[in-house]
Amino acid sequence: MTITNDKILDLTKKLHPTQIKWRRHFHQYPELSNEEFKTTSFIKNELKKSGIKIIPLNIPTGLAAIIGNKGKKTAAIRTDIDALPITEQNKIPFKSKIDGVMHACGHDMHIAIVLGTAVILNELKKELPGQVKIIFQPAEEKPPGGAYEMLQAGLFKNPKVDMIFGLHVDPTIPTGKISLRDGPTMAAVIDFDIHIIGKGGHAAKPHETIDAIAVVAELVGSIQKIASRETDPMKPVVITFGKISGGTARNVIADKAVLHGTARTLAPDNIKKLPALIKRTADGICRARGASCKVDFIASYPVVDNHPAANKIFTESFTELFGKNKIIETGQVMGGEDFAFYLQQAPGAMFRLGTRNKKIGSVNPWHYPNFMSDEESIFYGTSLLVKAVLKYFGN
Repeated sequence: MTITNDKILDLTKKLHPTQIKWRRHFHQYPELSNEEFKTTSFIKNELKKSGIKIIPLNIPTGLAAIIGNKGKKTAAIRTDIDALPITEQNKIPFKSKIDGVMHACGHDMHIAIVLGTAVILNELKKELPGQVKIIFQPAEEKPPGGAYEMLQAGLFKNPKVDMIFGLHVDPTIPTGKISLRDGPTMAAVIDFDIHIIGKGGHAAKPHETIDAIAVVAELVGSIQKIASRETDPMKPVVITFGKISGGTARNVIADKAVLHGTARTLAPDNIKKLPALIKRTADGICRARGASCKVDFIASYPVVDNHPAANKIFTESFTELFGKNKIIETGQVMGGEDFAFYLQQAPGAMFRLGTRNKKIGSVNPWHYPNFMSDEESIFYGTSLLVKAVLKYFGN
């Protein structure tokens, strides 16, 4: 039996109001990375209601499920489930009820879409000539990322995953459209901390001290020169310091300080040499000022490298469902995504789902306190994922 486009759209329209309820629940009760206990429990309960089999994984948060019948191929669909340490400023009935925590990157939308996709595929499971693993991944926002942990737990084995699909909402793209790009799309990420050890003392006697904060200030400017003077300008590098820790009082010279940074690049050769350049610069500046330092590389994410075969499935599926001229090309960005770890294990792609809607204020970038998503896009994202899986299996 061939599952028609009308059948897919009808099933998705029917489920859409429930998905909106799910999304609003997740939005009201966001949880930070590796703390997604209630989120995990909610998802598990909804999967069990539909009779969907949970895959046993020895991880504290996050979960995975499997749908379909044993066959020659296994597909996977992934969503992230964590929120951010941001205080929401939106004036909406389902505003976050957790102080200082917000779904400001659209993961609440992702969960609702992928959970809905699982429910619909389960309704169609008799027609699936293969299996689909549904991944609800924790800690996308916190290095080293939940993807690595789930892979270490054996997620891509027994059965082996042959292709993986992912999505991310995008407030720059109008609702009803998606964007795609073959090859490198999101940057590799190198997160690092530099611990500076100096010698403390009185603010009035700096000559008797080694000022760790002064060293940090010098390091910020010097490490930026790696991007501007030691890498090929045709291969972009971004180095950002988002946090500095150190000191106890305005009149006390700090003996210790920590510089928290992240480096981003799309070029494979830069990925290999950036850690050495960062460490060399830190060591040199600290020695010059009489201090010492320790550089900790917290995490390293690969480039998100979308496979053309997966994007072809997305393109054909969305066009067949919604017509032509609804797909635009994604530009390369220096943001990172641990979805890249899955792409090292199996071909796949992440599409951008349009959520831009000026009427409801869905225009602000990710990680803003007034970030908003258009819930109508849940319908488009769910329909596409269901269709993509069926097309992958050749339905």
